[in-house]
Amino acid sequence: MFTFSQYLGFLLFLTILTMGFWLMFFLVGFVSYWVGGASWEAYKEKKAKKKEEQSN
Repeated sequence: MFTFSQYLGFLLFLTILTMGFWLMFFLVGFVSYWVGGASWEAYKEKKAKKKEEQSN
């Protein structure tokens, strides 16, 4: 059936695949959070600048 080295190779493949999946999952979440936060800050800056221009 399978030799021990093939079994270890399969376990190594599953380990790397799983680590890659969770790293991708984390990075997608982090990057979307980062882009969302930057967009929100830019929106607040523009709103504050517009409000200041209207008050002058």
